[in-house]
Amino acid sequence: MFLLLLQFLIRYLPELAGRGLPAGALVELVAYSLAYMVTLAVPMAWLIALLAAFGGLAESRAYAVVRSAGVSLASLAWPVVIAGAVLAGGMGYFNNVLLPEANYRMAGLWRDIRLARPAFELEPGVYYTGLEGYAVRAEAIATDSSGWLDGVTVFDEGRAGGAPALAIAARARVGTDAGGRRLVLHLVDGELHRRVPGGERYERLAFRRHRLALDLSGLGFERREGDGGLRGDRTMRSSAMLAIVDSIEADLNARSDTLATHFAWMARDVPADTTEQAGARAGSSAAPAARDSGRAALRGLDAPARAAAYALAHARARTLRQESSSASSFARWERQRIDRYLVEVYKKNSIALACLVLVFIGIPLGLAVSRAGVGLVATMAVGTFLFYWVTIVQGEKLADRGLLSPEAGTWAANVIVGLLGAYLTLREARDPAWRDPLRAARRR
Repeated sequence: MFLLLLQFLIRYLPELAGRGLPAGALVELVAYSLAYMVTLAVPMAWLIALLAAFGGLAESRAYAVVRSAGVSLASLAWPVVIAGAVLAGGMGYFNNVLLPEANYRMAGLWRDIRLARPAFELEPGVYYTGLEGYAVRAEAIATDSSGWLDGVTVFDEGRAGGAPALAIAARARVGTDAGGRRLVLHLVDGELHRRVPGGERYERLAFRRHRLALDLSGLGFERREGDGGLRGDRTMRSSAMLAIVDSIEADLNARSDTLATHFAWMARDVPADTTEQAGARAGSSAAPAARDSGRAALRGLDAPARAAAYALAHARARTLRQESSSASSFARWERQRIDRYLVEVYKKNSIALACLVLVFIGIPLGLAVSRAGVGLVATMAVGTFLFYWVTIVQGEKLADRGLLSPEAGTWAANVIVGLLGAYLTLREARDPAWRDPLRAARRR
């Protein structure tokens, strides 16, 4: 947890510095961020605990003593399996209930923080509009910490009844006043253009040095009560996401039935010659019936009426094609929404179940310490965990893109690691002295 928290602070501390935030808001932000850290840290710590416990048994020869006394591995490991199941259940509740709420509140807090005195981050050649009432642009920005800008343009919209103004300078240096309530630009060699309030006179002033203060008084931190915006898949409980999935499925089925009824109604009066031609091209047995129906439909029509019938059939066919294409695109987009929700639900449960799956990896690897050495076992444990996380992350991405089913993308890591762990545990239970890959690797 300390390492993950340190990574969070290194990543976001520059964005938090200089905003005048109260200590309580920073503590609240860190507390909310601990939620996703717990999700990552608990399986990692659990695997380390398993290796330490069973590795201690192996190194002290206590495991050899109890096995020689007739105690089976199952009798020794069943409390750990129960502990893993209890931990998996607790993490399941945490991931499905507490984590989404923490993410939701953290999103709202981040919104309030970013509205408070936004960081003055200019990009060369791009107008910065993060300061209300102002637009600032610089052609070049010094790469050192001097704060100098080249080719500066500042547009003031004229708040509080003032007249709009435009300042252009060859160079400028950025700073703040003592209280941090204003952003100060020290302009060098430039011009100030403005229209005099209350008249039509236009002023153009040249200056060698000019101090321009941009008001930041309205950008202080304010904690807003209420929500953190619309809830997404990361901020919704699994029960709510499953309810949305059911609602989308029901809506798609209703749309499909309605569209089928509409298509049948649109096609009932289409001239039968169209059906005849379609049946003839398909070479089906329905072609003679279609031919007879087409002749009956068009019998007695003159050339203009027949042309009008063909035009109507063509128009209706084009309408059906457009509606079917639109319905297909809508259904595909809705299916992608369903996959995103299901991926998030399955991922939360998959990570929770890892606490139980890792038991069957931690036990044999821990007991192999005395035979393979701590370094090799630690390397294999780290590799196993990295494989687990990479598989989950990549499976989630592939499932979000529709290349894999949500089930395959999120449960593959548990299946692979679980099968490998079950194999190693069974071999260890049958014969502790079996010539395992660890001992062979050490000999090589």
